[in-house]
Amino acid sequence: MSKAQLTRTGILRMALGGGAADPLLPAEGGGGRQAPFLLRALRIAVVVCLYWFTSIAMVFLNKYLLDSPSLRLDAPLFVTFFQCALTAALCLGLSLGVACGPPCSGLPTLRLDPKVSRSVLPLSAVFIGMVTSNNLCLKHVGVAFYNVGRSLTTVFNVLLSYLLLKQTTSLYALLACGVIIGGFWLGVDQEGAEGTLSWTGIFFGILASLCVSLNAIYTKKVLPVVDGSIWRLTFYNNVNACVLFFPLMMLLGEFRTLYHFDKLGSPSFWGVMTLGGVFGFAIGYVTGLQIKFTSPLTHNVSGTAKACAQTVLAVIYFEETKSFLWWTSNLMVLGGSFAYTWVKGLEMRKAQEDPNVKSGERNETGV
Repeated sequence: MSKAQLTRTGILRMALGGGAADPLLPAEGGGGRQAPFLLRALRIAVVVCLYWFTSIAMVFLNKYLLDSPSLRLDAPLFVTFFQCALTAALCLGLSLGVACGPPCSGLPTLRLDPKVSRSVLPLSAVFIGMVTSNNLCLKHVGVAFYNVGRSLTTVFNVLLSYLLLKQTTSLYALLACGVIIGGFWLGVDQEGAEGTLSWTGIFFGILASLCVSLNAIYTKKVLPVVDGSIWRLTFYNNVNACVLFFPLMMLLGEFRTLYHFDKLGSPSFWGVMTLGGVFGFAIGYVTGLQIKFTSPLTHNVSGTAKACAQTVLAVIYFEETKSFLWWTSNLMVLGGSFAYTWVKGLEMRKAQEDPNVKSGERNETGV
């Protein structure tokens, strides 16, 4: 997943699991008759395809903005800042009902409360680390290797769950994590053998994995501050991020880079920037749709399959040739992620069916 996918997927899953209902998403259940099987299957297929298209298109767009030889824009923080600003503006526009009219009437009214903004600030710092490190990882590694480069999120979830929440993990889940780590190291080795390894990209990929895990933990803590509203949290998070990005861009000299950027007045450049921001905002919504129409487990499986398709498309699009061991590393990462998701799904189902399971075990999500 790229910046926006990682930005909102974890938060949406928290909100959909226990927060306030999302007015933009269809209600679950209801007293009416269930739709015919074919109609439900078609609806699920459309939602999954929409998720795949949005997620993959967003990664390729961000790669173009961050590392295109034809664009030559060395300002990754500015690209991230613009996407955060656009997300905040879209949240505000939707809350006012400007963008889509009556369907937005159920959204909470958004206004900037300095007290709430300060309470969200610790999460915003982690959020900045997450979106920035994801974009910097994507800038320094190829799209084909991107999934492997930041594949340790599951491993950090297990580690932080134990260190911070004192939650233990089953042997089968740990074995799945071992497969992911093995795939990661094999992928790094093969990138080095092919002469395309970027240790900078690997560093930011590991940092991104850590920040995604921390983001999920801090999101749980901060959601009550915004009354469990994912829209308020997204709004405050992105507003805070925009403010915090300014000194960082100044420190790294990105304003000077932008001053000398020859395409700053190009409508096509701003069109691609805006499209990338819209896709970044949309990924949160389509992720929520996929979870609503399927399940969190199916969503994770779909995400793993999407990562596989994204890797294959990147190899074809960029006309790359990869070794057998390189493909093996990808299969190990994807297989380990799928196995971990499957094991956690079975454990959660067993916990729900067994009333004697300890509450600590019952609450373990294995995100």
